[in-house]
Amino acid sequence: MTRPRTAREAAHAIVDALRERGHIALLAGGCVRDMLLGLRPKDYDVATDARPDRVLEAFPNARKVGAKFGVILVRKYGCDIEVATFRTDGRYSDGRRPDAVTFGTAEEDARRRDFTINGLFLDPADNRVIDFVGGREDLERRLVRTIGDPYERFAEDHLRLLRAVRFAAGLGFTVDGPTLNAMKELGRCLSQISAERIWLELALILTHPARVAGWSVIRATGLCDHLVEGWQCASHTGDRIDARLRQLPPRPISPTLALAALWCDDAPNAVSQRAGALRLSNKDRAAVVWIVRTLPRLRDERALDLAELKTLMARRHWPDLLELLRADELAAGRDSSAHGRLVTRAMAIPADAVAPAPLLSGDDLREMGAQPGPHLGRILKTMYRAQLNEEITTLRDAAALARRLLHDEAAG
Repeated sequence: MTRPRTAREAAHAIVDALRERGHIALLAGGCVRDMLLGLRPKDYDVATDARPDRVLEAFPNARKVGAKFGVILVRKYGCDIEVATFRTDGRYSDGRRPDAVTFGTAEEDARRRDFTINGLFLDPADNRVIDFVGGREDLERRLVRTIGDPYERFAEDHLRLLRAVRFAAGLGFTVDGPTLNAMKELGRCLSQISAERIWLELALILTHPARVAGWSVIRATGLCDHLVEGWQCASHTGDRIDARLRQLPPRPISPTLALAALWCDDAPNAVSQRAGALRLSNKDRAAVVWIVRTLPRLRDERALDLAELKTLMARRHWPDLLELLRADELAAGRDSSAHGRLVTRAMAIPADAVAPAPLLSGDDLREMGAQPGPHLGRILKTMYRAQLNEEITTLRDAAALARRLLHDEAAG
């Protein structure tokens, strides 16, 4: 059986094909950084002196994903590889993308990138690293540093402020002094970019196991006050958030749990407004609000009857709610006994008993002589709660309770 080809093999094959046509072609950016760090790259990029039309000649089935910027997506061995022409960038009038690009040399291409550790090339023919910007030295120093003047780099694309945080935290690096100072002064620029782009980067930072390190840089630079419209993170609030993040499990977490950990001290209405300002989907927004609204109920675990516990367990984000309860209790200096008792109770409930099908339906009630109306919904809700509480367990029990409720409704 032939083994599947890897993305790295796909990138090498693309490099070879371009070189056979007389072009320079190199691996570029993050994949080079990760290989030098001994990490497995998430994806591979190729940089070349071949213009987009020449890349398309070599790979007729490739797709133009950014031809204006010299980027072509080539599919090889089932893997998508971005192939970009060496370029220099013009002005960034929108703080996001260059107004125009000029195709150029490998060195010019390296110098227009964001951070030195992302400005490296690698020649796969002889495994030779090509470094025009001091990126290899910064990898050894475990340093995140902009290429050239940090104020210029951040002015070109304001989202680089958060990308610096993500790289530093995710790689366990520090941000060099001048870069950090520029981040402190330019944090207000985040308000000029879309909330969707901010959330994309923020989610990557907060869901990562190194989220505490990322949050520390966000606070130290003051970026926390420019992440979400209408939210400024006071020092005492930041301390509580920091403590909660430290108590979350050291593994990737869901974006909804990450946001709930940030905002669970606040009113659900305020949380809903902030989630909306970040342009979360309605589904994710509702999930974050549900976690924040429900958390106080879990602190008094003994007040939860079996039906309410099962109702909570049936929700998709029940595991996130439990994680946040534990983290919040420990962060506040309280023991996590409520969390422990809830886990014990939940584990004792069979999976098929969490959200069983109702014993009786509305059609069943109508066959028993019930008249249509809103009272049927109330009766069904009361019956299902009794079923979850295991007060009724058979059709006979359910029918008896239904008759009694229908009688009470008629008498009332």
